[in-house]
Amino acid sequence: MGIIVNREESLKCMEMLIEKKVCMAIFCTASHWNTEAILLAADRFARKYEIDRIPIAVAMTLNYRNMPQVRRVTYSGDTKAGFLSIMEHMRVLCGCEGTPYHRVTVLPHLDHADPARDFWALTDGLSYLSSVMFDMQAYSLEDNINFTKEYVRRYGHKVLVEGVMEQLAVEGIHEGRKDDDYVSRAEKYCRTTGVDFLVADLGTEQQSSSIGKCVYLADRARSLTKSLGRSMLVLHGTSCLTEEQIRNISNDGVVRVNMWTRIARESGQYAAEKLLERMPKIKSGDFEAAESRQYIYDSIEKAAEIMEGILEVLGYKNLA
Repeated sequence: MGIIVNREESLKCMEMLIEKKVCMAIFCTASHWNTEAILLAADRFARKYEIDRIPIAVAMTLNYRNMPQVRRVTYSGDTKAGFLSIMEHMRVLCGCEGTPYHRVTVLPHLDHADPARDFWALTDGLSYLSSVMFDMQAYSLEDNINFTKEYVRRYGHKVLVEGVMEQLAVEGIHEGRKDDDYVSRAEKYCRTTGVDFLVADLGTEQQSSSIGKCVYLADRARSLTKSLGRSMLVLHGTSCLTEEQIRNISNDGVVRVNMWTRIARESGQYAAEKLLERMPKIKSGDFEAAESRQYIYDSIEKAAEIMEGILEVLGYKNLA
């Protein structure tokens, strides 16, 4: 069970996490080092609390206009190559007993998937995936509902499907709506489309440049959960919130938490600082100081440290 790629096992895993008041960590990746950092963080956390088969989601976007992550994976910038190389990399790192991170169970997630630009991944690519975010937020609400409903009908038996009702806030690009009838509209959207999870506008901002700048709308989350009749909310833009703001959010009905920007930014800053410290040795021609591996390893260590802390906040120790 190193990698889960079917609906039944994915749903069983989600039900277990919800029962134990654990928000699933959806850690995004845009590189092989980032992927291994995710697995390293989960493995360390599992060892610390003696958790067997700790479940996490490793996510990536394909052709998402605001951040096409798999294009960053290889120098070629090829979308399909980036996607497949991440999947193969995970398989050799945690796919079965004997692999370095066999204690970790990965549920691969396709994030911000557009029905036109990401058609291959949403259809033929489903054999690699546990869940998808079917992203119609840039379309009209009518098209969103119709296309999402049809996708759930055709492919919902294979994967778990996240839906999103309208555009979420992205720093410097788009501001979220804060209308009073959001809850009633969201309830109708979920009922009509049949999605498994709702990527809800809870006041956060994606690709945020700083922490603590937004206000998490806890009351809206609770009202949504009550109206929907079950816990099924997904939180995006988590990088703009402090750890205290996301602590215990499972009580509000948030069951999946998506994060990447803060992790990539802070680990890069840390690795750059270490690089500057090595500069005298680099200029002298010292091979180990100059070779790119050290920068990558520093990034991995810092990213893993951040993600271990996030797993703590999301209640993962309840799995012990």
